[in-house]
Amino acid sequence: MNNTTYSVKKDEIDRKWYIIDAEGKPLGRVATEAARLLRGKHKPTFTPNLDVGDHVIVINCGKVILTGDKLNQKVYRHHSGYIGGMKETRAKDMLNNNPEKAMTLAIQGMLPHNSLGRQTIKKLRVYAGAEHENQAQKPEVWNF
Repeated sequence: MNNTTYSVKKDEIDRKWYIIDAEGKPLGRVATEAARLLRGKHKPTFTPNLDVGDHVIVINCGKVILTGDKLNQKVYRHHSGYIGGMKETRAKDMLNNNPEKAMTLAIQGMLPHNSLGRQTIKKLRVYAGAEHENQAQKPEVWNF
């Protein structure tokens, strides 16, 4: 009996393109599914130390919903590094002005915070509307 664990090699990785429609779905549910696809956890050949995930296109980010009172209570914060450089943006303003950034931040927070995560996030494309510019890749619709 062979007691070795199979580990996929870099040249054996095959990547597909998936499209997720976020219209009417909670932001976190869409983000977890996108992070799972980007990471490759849905594949039997998942390897934790390699980027084996697929490319993901998220459309209709402007029509995503937030449950509860998160629209008014959730705050996005970032700091410039200078004294007094903290910027705050409410979730309502973020979804109105830049829904792509809200979705990207949610997905990025669910990926590893290291070089593997930085490599993985490059396979994500986010669009506020229903149109996207990746028809040439023939993406498959991912339902969850």
